[in-house]
Amino acid sequence: MSEVSEGYVVPVSQGEESHHRRLTRNLNELLQELRVAQAGVQILFGFLLTIAFTERYQDADNFIRITHLVTILFAACSVALMTAPAAWHRLLFRRGRREDLIEVANRFAIAGLVFLALAMIGTVLLLGEVILGGWLAVALGVFATLLFGTLWFALPLRERGRNSFDEEDEDDDEEDEDETADRQG
Repeated sequence: MSEVSEGYVVPVSQGEESHHRRLTRNLNELLQELRVAQAGVQILFGFLLTIAFTERYQDADNFIRITHLVTILFAACSVALMTAPAAWHRLLFRRGRREDLIEVANRFAIAGLVFLALAMIGTVLLLGEVILGGWLAVALGVFATLLFGTLWFALPLRERGRNSFDEEDEDDDEEDEDETADRQG
C-alpha cells in the first residue's frame, strides 16, 4: 500500500493501513476488476443477440440454435453476477456492511467469470460449428475449454494453494511492494 503525501508516493506497510482503508481499497479493486470483465461480457452478449436476427440463422439446425440459446443464457448469467456487486453496494451504501459486501461481491465475481468462460466456450463452439462443422468445431470447443479453464481457474488456484499463510495479507503486501517498486524504478 502507498499513500500520496504532498505529491510523493509514500509506502505504507500493511500493519499501518487501517481496517477501514483496507476494506475501501479491496472494494475499489474488486469493482474496477468487474468493470473490465463486465465490458467484455456485455459486448459478447450484444453480439450473441444479433445472431438470431440474421438471415442465415433461419436455416440453422437445432444444434446451433440450442448452443446459441445456452450461450446467451451463460452470458446473461455472467452479466447478472458481475453487475450484482454494484447494486449491492448501492443498496448497502453507508450501512457499515462493506466487509460483507466484499465477501459477497467476490463470490459473485468468481461465479460471473465461470459463466463468462462458459459463454466464451459456447461462442467458440457455435462459430466453429457454423464455419467448420463436425469434429473440428468440437475440437475448437475443447481447446477453448482448456484455455479458459487453465488460464482463468487452474493456474490461479494452483498458485493460491501454494500459500500456507494468510493469503490476503501477504498477497496485498507483495502487490503493494511491486507497485511501489514500479513507481520508483
